[in-house]
Amino acid sequence: MKLVNIGFGNMVSVDRIIGVVSPESAPIKRIISDARERGKLVDATYGRRTRAVIIADSGHIILSAIQPETVANRIAGQSDKDAIESGENEYDDA
Repeated sequence: MKLVNIGFGNMVSVDRIIGVVSPESAPIKRIISDARERGKLVDATYGRRTRAVIIADSGHIILSAIQPETVANRIAGQSDKDAIESGENEYDDA
C-alpha cells in the first residue's frame, strides 16, 4: 500500500484515490457540501484555505491545503524537493 502526504503529515492511500481536483467550480463545491451532509468529508486543511479536493473510491471527500499539482506529483513519485524547486510553497495562503 502506497501512501501520499497531503499536507501537515496527513497521508492517504494512493490506491483509494479516484481524482484530485481544484475546489473552485460550483459542481465541486456541491460535492463538498453533499459529503459534509453525509458525514463523508475529511478536512485535512488545519484551518488553511482548501486548495485540493481528493475524491476517494469510498465516497469520502478529502480537503487538502496543498495544490492539486503537488498532490499529483507526489502520487507520481516525485520528491517534495522537486515541488519546492518549482517555486511552490505548500503552506502559502496567498
